[in-house]
Amino acid sequence: MMNRCGLLTVNKEPVPLKSIEVELEVRDHVATVVSTLNYENKEDKPVEAVFVFPLPGDAAVCHFSAKLGQTQIVAEVKEKQEAREEYDDALSSGQQAFLLEESQQSPDIFSLSVGSLPPGESASIRLEYVTELAVQADDGLRFSLPAVLNPRYQPQGSEGSSVQVTSVPASLVPYSLSLSARVSSARPVSKVESSCSLDPLQYLNTDQTQATIKLSAGHKFDRDVELLIYYKDAHQPTAVVEAGQTSAKQGSLMGDPVVMVSLYPEFPQSVMSTVASRGEFVFLLDRSGSMEFSLNNSKQEKTRISSARDTLLLLLKSLPMGCYFNIYSFGSSFEHIFPKSVEYSQQTMEEALKKVEEMNANFGGTEILMPLRHIYSQPCIPNQPRQLFVFTDGEVGNTKEVVDLVKRNSGSHRCFSFGIGEGASSALINGLAKEGGGHAQFITGTDRMQPKVMQSLRFALQPAVVDVSVTWDLPKGVSVTALSPPITVVFQGQRSLIYAQLTGQSSEAAEGSVTVKYSLAGHPSQNQLNFSLKPAEDTGSTVHRLAARTLIRSLEMEEREKREEKDGVKKKVVELSVQSGVSSSFTAFIAVNKTDGEAIQGPLLRRNIQTLSMYLLSAAALAGVRACKRRRCTTMQGFSALPPPAQPHLRAGGSPLEQQELVSQMKCLRKPVMSLINAGAKSRLSGRHSFEQQLGSRYPDVSLNDDGATASQSPRDPLLQLVSLQKASGCWQLDPALAAALGKTSEEVEKSKPALVNNEGWATILALIWLHGFKMDAKEEWELLAMKAVSWLRAQNALRVTDCVDAGNALLGSSVQKDALGL
Repeated sequence: MMNRCGLLTVNKEPVPLKSIEVELEVRDHVATVVSTLNYENKEDKPVEAVFVFPLPGDAAVCHFSAKLGQTQIVAEVKEKQEAREEYDDALSSGQQAFLLEESQQSPDIFSLSVGSLPPGESASIRLEYVTELAVQADDGLRFSLPAVLNPRYQPQGSEGSSVQVTSVPASLVPYSLSLSARVSSARPVSKVESSCSLDPLQYLNTDQTQATIKLSAGHKFDRDVELLIYYKDAHQPTAVVEAGQTSAKQGSLMGDPVVMVSLYPEFPQSVMSTVASRGEFVFLLDRSGSMEFSLNNSKQEKTRISSARDTLLLLLKSLPMGCYFNIYSFGSSFEHIFPKSVEYSQQTMEEALKKVEEMNANFGGTEILMPLRHIYSQPCIPNQPRQLFVFTDGEVGNTKEVVDLVKRNSGSHRCFSFGIGEGASSALINGLAKEGGGHAQFITGTDRMQPKVMQSLRFALQPAVVDVSVTWDLPKGVSVTALSPPITVVFQGQRSLIYAQLTGQSSEAAEGSVTVKYSLAGHPSQNQLNFSLKPAEDTGSTVHRLAARTLIRSLEMEEREKREEKDGVKKKVVELSVQSGVSSSFTAFIAVNKTDGEAIQGPLLRRNIQTLSMYLLSAAALAGVRACKRRRCTTMQGFSALPPPAQPHLRAGGSPLEQQELVSQMKCLRKPVMSLINAGAKSRLSGRHSFEQQLGSRYPDVSLNDDGATASQSPRDPLLQLVSLQKASGCWQLDPALAAALGKTSEEVEKSKPALVNNEGWATILALIWLHGFKMDAKEEWELLAMKAVSWLRAQNALRVTDCVDAGNALLGSSVQKDALGL
């Protein structure tokens, strides 16, 4: 008989969470999200349900209420311990209570406790938050509704205890999701795309500045819901002034007007056309067991680790001559290819690529602090600005510790972060980039990792903007208080957001201006925006809440950094959180139904509502290994029939022979285990760490690749095949491997070579023609390495470029113009 999964009642009935309804309103680059969670207690006793779920890491949770029958209870924000005590007191008195709190370790995890829900009773929970939408490489604005909360790896000895996450396979999530969105802007909405199936976009007016969109019916909440919203002329700077609340005290954050300024700096083309030839590039790659899974949980898709290997190939081929580099990889431990960063050359590039080809997801857990500390302990190389690239699926439980470490070292480097796969912690990925002065990217669904990473490399190669200052010009009698941290990083085409509180009186017709000044490649530059002080209509308190969230996050970080005055900073956070109604790590939302209740006799039934997770390997899989060893079973039936172990924990130790046998058995079972995963196995994650973390930390030789083979043995993408042949200097060699990559024989390639042209020059022009003629759809991926090739060709003064291009087109059957090649 098959075991049931999910939140089970004493009668094996489904969990009390029945459905989630989401209403999304997007105005320009700000989203207001209202989620309604519907509960029902089908037990014959009162129940307490606990639901741990993800939210965007920069979300400002600003409203929480519950509806019980016809009774509506609106929650208040209170100091966290006070709220917990009030919740416990209410339950023991027989009253219904609801508690919503943010995780102490990571601001993108929340837990919702629904207490003392009587038998047969339904409850409807309404949760509202506001968030800024990040700008993507193609100028789209990204909204993500996280469905996946992966178990977060809590390293030994790290601060605090991790949130307990109960997870189920994607196919067994027992609640449904509906989502509708309304999009409005001063500029026309050109399109909305999604990783999920959508109904057609419906425009609400003729100028197409307002539109609605819905998820198609029957959506399974088995992955993050991602919307990409595109406006025409997206790079227009804007300023929105929002009036203060009449009920709030004047001079306070909520009582005064607040302005949100959105700037898109545009750098001179003369500066943008140059690529820095200096820098120390440090790549930090996650090799924990979870990197073995595919990007979108599909059997056909490449694994995260193989995609990361391909990306490192592109990165290494695109680095400029004269720079320095090193590659670190980590899991439960870490290693580096070179003892310290080395100068980029053909020899060091080949040595690194050889090591990268051998990298697998076999390093156990996700302990990122150790390699970061080692990187920061290395002295910086004079005149070589350090650029750190971090690739991880973001499953760490000590997010704040990691982000704080990056901030403490932000003066010595820039950090570019990449969240790989569903459920990557937005708090970690965005926090690394924000505090490290870099840029964050998320790779999910059908996204290719390479174009996003190469965009970040282009940012890293841009001249660093320094001496950033913000000045305000406001009417007499109006003063300004900055609410955002100082701007330390500016990238071409990327938005910079500034929040400020305006105190004092002015006429509605008055205007102000804000100017951002900075130095770029030794040249002083500035961007100025004039704006009206007249408050916008219909924004509610959105801008105030986002400003409060920004200030709260800054104060929380200050509290973690200060050894003294901690209580004073914490008190400020609590006061600001209570005043603005925006959650923080020191406060919680508490709602109590004050109607008469009877004191509860005996304990409440506690039910942990299970959250979707992509990881289904549990300790039962280890029992399967042991039992298969006993029974010599090789079939899926034999595996799935195994009972779960009584104590689902891996046993450390054992003789070397026993460990070797376990590794061997795991490799043999790879196919049935992966089939089990993709079929949505009816198994549970047991204990605090997922099976791959426990197994990998004790048996680092285990790899879930077929027969121990690496993905590098599978046929390579033609583009990557050609790229792999490029030399560090930028040229290609004329050899059989190049001919094969171009789809020609060596004889055909050599015969077509114009007279008096050297072999490397001819090979390099052929490679460029092939890229421009057949791979323009992937230009973002090869553009930098092509620029390096063009620079190499320009140094070959005697090359007959026109003859080579004509001959190359004739050979390859293309019609690429010489000018298009940059020659």
